[in-house]
Parts: sequence; structure tokens; C-alpha cells
Amino acid sequence: MPATRILLVAFCMLVSSVLPAQQRTAVVSGKVVDAEERPLAMVTVTVLGRQSGVLTSDSGSFSIKVPAAKAIALTFSFTGFHTVQRSFYLTENEQEKIVVRLESNSKVLQEVIVKDERERTETGLIRLNPKHALTIPSATGGVESLIKIFAGSNNELTSQYTVRGGNYDENLVYVNDFEIFRPYLVRSGQQEGLSFINPELTGGLSFYNGGFQAKYGDKMSSVLDIQYKKPKSFAGSAYIGLLEQGFYAEGVSKNKKFSYLAGVRNRSNRNLLSAQETKGNYIPSSSDIQALFTYQVNSKWQLELLGNLSATKFTLIPEEAKLTSSVLSPLFSTNLGLDIYFEGNEQDRYQTHMLGLSAVQQVNKKLKLKWMLSRFENKEQEACDITGAYLFGERSFDKSQPGFGSIINPLGAGVFINHARNTLAIENWNISHKGEWNNKKHFVQWGISAEKTLIADRLNEWEAQDSAGYNLPYHADRLQLYSVRKSTTDLDVSKLSGYLQDNISFGSASHITVQGGIRFNYNGLNNEFLLSPRLQMSWMPDTDKDWVLKLAAGAYNQPPFYRELRRYDGSVNTAVKAQRSWQVVAGADHNFQLWERPSRITIEAYYKHLTHVDPYDIDNVRIRYFGDNSAKAYATGIEMRLFSELVKDAESWVSVGLMRTMEKINDFHYYRYKNAGGELITAQTEDQVVADSTRFDKGWMRRPTDRLLTFGMFFQDYLSTNKNFKVHLNMIYGSSMPYNIPGSVRYRNGLIIDPYMRVDIGFSALLLSSGRSSRRSHHPFRKFDNIWASLEVFNLLDRDNTISYLLIKDFSNTVYAIPNRLTPRLFNFKILARF
Repeated sequence: MPATRILLVAFCMLVSSVLPAQQRTAVVSGKVVDAEERPLAMVTVTVLGRQSGVLTSDSGSFSIKVPAAKAIALTFSFTGFHTVQRSFYLTENEQEKIVVRLESNSKVLQEVIVKDERERTETGLIRLNPKHALTIPSATGGVESLIKIFAGSNNELTSQYTVRGGNYDENLVYVNDFEIFRPYLVRSGQQEGLSFINPELTGGLSFYNGGFQAKYGDKMSSVLDIQYKKPKSFAGSAYIGLLEQGFYAEGVSKNKKFSYLAGVRNRSNRNLLSAQETKGNYIPSSSDIQALFTYQVNSKWQLELLGNLSATKFTLIPEEAKLTSSVLSPLFSTNLGLDIYFEGNEQDRYQTHMLGLSAVQQVNKKLKLKWMLSRFENKEQEACDITGAYLFGERSFDKSQPGFGSIINPLGAGVFINHARNTLAIENWNISHKGEWNNKKHFVQWGISAEKTLIADRLNEWEAQDSAGYNLPYHADRLQLYSVRKSTTDLDVSKLSGYLQDNISFGSASHITVQGGIRFNYNGLNNEFLLSPRLQMSWMPDTDKDWVLKLAAGAYNQPPFYRELRRYDGSVNTAVKAQRSWQVVAGADHNFQLWERPSRITIEAYYKHLTHVDPYDIDNVRIRYFGDNSAKAYATGIEMRLFSELVKDAESWVSVGLMRTMEKINDFHYYRYKNAGGELITAQTEDQVVADSTRFDKGWMRRPTDRLLTFGMFFQDYLSTNKNFKVHLNMIYGSSMPYNIPGSVRYRNGLIIDPYMRVDIGFSALLLSSGRSSRRSHHPFRKFDNIWASLEVFNLLDRDNTISYLLIKDFSNTVYAIPNRLTPRLFNFKILARF
């Protein structure tokens, strides 16, 4: 914290240094009223940072002298009302008249209490303030950056996350009850565009990291439930930064029946990607437009239309890459280098269209019905023709030698060609019905959904490798490509799912709550029918000590969508069954005072027993499945989270997780034997063994997402003399993870990805405060509520984080692993204006 405060003070001094300081005064006068324009007496008016001030009169009037030619802020505080802060910059002897309106804080406090109780009684639920998604310093930004603090991450270039040992495909995302899908062909974080979720439109954010209810869909790890805002008046914002630009507006009609919420965004990661180890011309761009329209037909009927158009393009014309590994080699202890020189380019296109229509009927106070119809379309294209010539060996770091930075002791050389022409089109139709019946202590919910998915996949990719003048794999009589993957797949999949659950409250003040329900799912692709019972309970044993104990158990089954069906060779196995899991979660929640400020701590322990598992490997963000149900697995761990305010009105939190997830793949073994020359040979199948051999069974192995320790922290602070200068710090740490060599039984878990550590920090300064009603008619920004400027430093520690490995063979056929690194320290600047 001391280092953070020093950086904050330095930033503020830099901003304030451009303002000439003079020991002269001006006058601010005016009136303080409440929301109904009634004058407020005895309101304290002070210059921020000073102890003394003035009080308003019985008519609400005040007059106070303030320093001139200097940026200052006045605070207006009164018991039972929210404190208001106004900023000024006045010339000598200037007189400024304003009207300040204070709002009662009683309604807000009631709303917070209701939300807090729901979060405390539902297992696995974390409710976050969407405003933090706008301030958190992160390379990708958005809601998912908040989720990563609790779930962990190993890649700052992606908005995807893993939860309690699950992979990216095991997370559900809803926006206004519509399920959201992500692109499928994306191989690396640098190819990703904007997340579907627009944080400027977000009004409610609920994240379940386990033990979620039956009303949520058929995935095994988590649920992110987003509710967009409900506009009450005209408002909006515009922002511009080095990475992203955007605009949003909201409003309602005069009769309050029609409301709209719309946002436009554009993002380019060129500044991020240009600092990566592979140099070249990066041309990434991603744009989207989203809109939510609501029409209140009458007191019982409401219509809602949600639409999204998103387009992402990624073009890469690589030039060269200079990679270095400090891993000890089998031959010597030194730095190994790999220099690659490229020709060709890669062009990827991802388009997503989504349209959802819902009709809500409030039959009476107890019964609410909702009908939904949605269409999701995803079109993806990959086109790659890249040739690379490489030299591998010992790199010189002796500055006194002319070969500094060059490879001086070559160990291997070769040429490779990567070719791809892949297309994927997914069209998903969904029609659903949901209902709610509230009868005091019983809150019954039900739903049924019919879904039809059309998939057209064209896979055509191959790789050629030449090492030291010999084509790999080498055959004296023919030329063979290193790998070829070709397939044509057309699927028409129908699914039917539904749920029924009851939320029951016992005792006074809901001291005991029970949520019991059951889901069903039928998959027409493999004719599989599944039932998933789920139960959650909470108990508040003593209201004075403010503890809540929670328990959840149930079945969480995940039918395959498409990626789980495709094997390594590109073929599709439509017989793959749903992955199944039984999960148990036990937790506790406690409210207490920390440094005389309200704080909260939560603890949850969990165990997942998984069967019919479809094993997979992760390379960057690309998931490649075995395409069968050949494994069983488990995940177990404990998570602890602390929510508090280290400084008043600036929420911060810390999350710590310990986890172990392992898998056992059926009949996963290899053989070792000696050939006629006495050389030790490894074979993966029995028919490759030509002599007496020893069988080695792999047994239990670490899953690709296995990470023992995860630590996340989000910290907010501000200057004690001026709240308009703030700092936000985001920190994520994750211990080592396994990395599997594809296609190898013997070397599964053969490599280790070093611990991931990421610290991002952001400084923000208020350039224009709220209170536009008090601005003069000729003020150039009189229509704006406030304007903020932010400076962000990504990867503050400049740590070289590894995301994957590149495997290289030397002249003796020994394999070396060269790490692929993520982004170094970078800066971002943005300005946000609200109106």
C-alpha cells in the first residue's frame, strides 16, 4: 500500500503542477435544497482538505471564500443525505453562484440490504458493482476482468476464464436471461475481439462459481448472469483511449412506456500486440453495436428486444521472432535462442449476430410469466499461409563480443509451412418459457426450452516441416506432410431442457432457506436424456454474530455442443455423451467490522466428482478435445474472500484459492523396450512393440487447468485531501500449471508453465465534476455531468509470463521447449465523459 500511495501522490503532483498556485481568493455562494426543492439548513460546506467551513442558513443559503487560480473542491454534507462534492477553478475575485441538491440515502440503504441478503444465502454467489468494470485496470477491461480476480487467469489477452478446475467451455453466460455464445475457432488471445458484455450497459452482475441452482443451464463450472440497465431518464457517456473507444446512450419516452439502451464500441489491440516477441504488422480490430428496447404495453405486459452485431478481424503479417529460454538443456547450462524469419500472412474473421425477443406477463402479484425467442448466428473464417525459416541454438549475451544477441552455437535449423482454410457457421434457435410464483415462504420457478442448432464446419489445414534438409516425417521413397487435418461436417441438433425448483424460507427473518430443484436435458444428437437434481441450504444460527452457513449438492451435466465432438485429427464423433459431475459445496459468510468499516468474509470448500470426461489440451486459449468419454476426474479445493473498505467509500477485496484437479484416462499407457542395437525405444501401442517390453500406465495426472494456488486482489484508494484523484490496482497470481505435449502419452504433464503474476494499476483524475445546472450558459461542457482522465500501467512488474511452448528438435533429434511469452509493461490513456 505505501508504494501505491507514493505512485498516486506522484501522479497527482504531476497533474497539479501545471496549475499556477496563487494566494488569492474568490467567492462561491448559493443554495442547498433537497430532491423536492425544499431548502436545507445546517448543511456543512467545507473546502476539501480543510477542517473549518460554513453552515447553510434557514433558507439554505451559504457563502464561502475559496482560493483563486487553483483547482479546489467543496463538500456538502448533512445527516441522512448523500455527501456531494463540487469542483471549481475560479479567477481572483470571481463570484460563482450554484444550487446544490442533496438526495436522501435511506432508499439506497434499503436496496443494499436486500441485495446483500440474497448474496449471503445463495451458495457460490458473488454480486459485484458493474461500475468497477469501468475502472479496473486491465488489458481486456470489462466485466470478465472482475471475474478473473476470483476465478484466476493465466492470459491477460483473453476475456475467458477457468473456474474451479473447469475450462472455458464450462462457463454459462446470460444477458437478460438470453444465453450468450463465444467464437469457437479462436486459437490465441490476440485474435479475440470484444466481449459480448458491454459494461456501460450493465446494471446487475451476479457470478456463481459453483453450487448454482437448477434454473441455470447445463454446464459444470460457473454462471455469469448479467442484467442490463433499466433507464429512467436520458443519460450516456463517451470514451476514447489508446485501446478502445465507445459511446452509449439511454432514455425513456415522455409517457414512460418506451425505453432504450444502446452502445457502440471499437477496439484495436495493436499497441498491445506490437510489443510481443513475434514482430510484424498486427492489424486487429473489433467493433460491435448493442441495443435493448423495452415497451410497457400495459400494467401486465412488457416487451423487450435485445440485439447485437459484432465483427472482429485479425490480420498478421509476421516478420521475425527472437525467442529465448533460460531453461537448462540436456547438453549444457546456457540461454537457448530461436530465431524465426517469416513470409506470408494470417487473416481471421469472426462475425456474431444475436437477436432476442421476450414478453413478460405480470398476471398478478404472485404470478409472473415470460416467453422468449432468440436467434444466434456465428460465422468464422481462418486463412493462414505462413512460411518460417528458423535457426536454433545457444544465444550470446556477451556485449563485448560482435555476436551479441545472435545464435553462436547452432543446434538445429529448418523450415516449416502452416496452411489453413477453415470455416465454421453456427446458427442457434431457442424458444423458452419461464415462470415464477411467489407465495410468501414459497418461491416456485419453472422453465422449459427447445433449441435447434445448425452447424457447418469445413476444416482444411496442414503443416509441413523440414529439419536440416530432411522432410519430417522422413521417408526415402515419398514426401509426407507433418500433419494433415481435413473434414466436412454438417450437423442438425435438437435439444429440449427444463427445470422446476422451489425456494423455501423457514423461521423469522428467513433464518433458514432451502432451494431444491431438478433439471432435465434431452440431446437429439446422441439420444441422451439426463436428470440433474440440485439442492441448496442456508442457515443463520445467530443473528447477533451475523454468520450464515451454506451447503449445496447436486448433479451438473454438460451435453457436448460442438468443439467436444472434434478429435485431434479433425474427425467428428457424434456419439460423445455428456460429461457428468456430482458436486458438493459447503461455506460460511460473516459480516464484521474491520478498522471501523463494514467488512465481509466468505469461505467455501468444494469437491467435484466427474465421470464420462472428454479429455482435452489447452494451447493458449484453444481447447482440443480427444473426442470421447475416456476419462474420470475430480477437483477439490477451498476459497476465501474478504470484502472491505480500506478507505471509506472505496470497496476493495481479496480472494485466495487452493485447488487440486486430477484425471485418469482409460487405458492410457505406453511401452518401453530395447531394440536389436540396445537402444531404448518408446512405443504408444502394443503393435509397435517388436521385443520384450515394459508397460507403463500413467494413472492419475494433473488436468490442464490444475493450479494449486490462486490469489486475486482489487484495491481502490484516493487522496485524503481530494477524492477526485483515485488509484485502482488489480493483481492476479497463479501457481504453475501443467502443459501437455499433444499426441504423447509418455509426456503428458511433461512440461510446466511457470507461475503467472500480473499487476495492473490505474490513476484517474476528475477534470470536470457533476453539477452542470450550476455552470454558466457559455460553459463549453455545460451538457456534461463529469469528465475523467485515466492513465493505466499494464504489467507493472514487467514480468515475462508464459502461455505455451514451441517444441523444437536439434540435429540429434532432441526436443527442446521454447516458451511463448505474453505482453510486457505497457501504458494506456483514456478519457471518459458522462452526460
